[in-house]
Amino acid sequence: MTQPPTSGPTGPASQPPAQPGPAPGAPPYELPAGPPQRKRGALVASLALAVVLLLCAGGGVAAFLTLRDAESGAGATEPSVAVDEFLTAIYEERDAAKAARLVCTAARDQNKIRAKVAEIEEYVATYESPRFRWDTPKVDNETGDRATVTTTVTVTTADEKIADQDLRFTVIRKTGWWVCEVA
Repeated sequence: MTQPPTSGPTGPASQPPAQPGPAPGAPPYELPAGPPQRKRGALVASLALAVVLLLCAGGGVAAFLTLRDAESGAGATEPSVAVDEFLTAIYEERDAAKAARLVCTAARDQNKIRAKVAEIEEYVATYESPRFRWDTPKVDNETGDRATVTTTVTVTTADEKIADQDLRFTVIRKTGWWVCEVA
């Protein structure tokens, strides 16, 4: 058996190289967090979904409350009164906003009402002193919450020109009587 030499260094002849450590002042190496991040993502997605659903439900409720009683005014007391007030707003007052307040929401088209008032104003500008009048509106048929009303609108100019137009109105009752169709 051989024995190690008695003189000289003991152990391996060369030292292993030194392992580099973190730079001074650098944070120590940390392992990435795994499962907790997935739980946080699911929580954020759930909260976002809940907020979206809450906003949709709130918007739906607001729309319902706003539109459920769209005929919020009183309406006219009789079908013929509704038609007479509508004709007055269009032909005498030439007030599209007032006429719109006499029309049911299903037929309330501001552009069409303004166009009719503009047509009447153009007629007034074209002819010499036109006067509009109409027969007392007559209820031809009334069944429950619906009525048909007729009248004849007559325009007379200063130079004795006369024109008649027969009109038929469909009027409905909700919170009073409202003009819904003119034919």
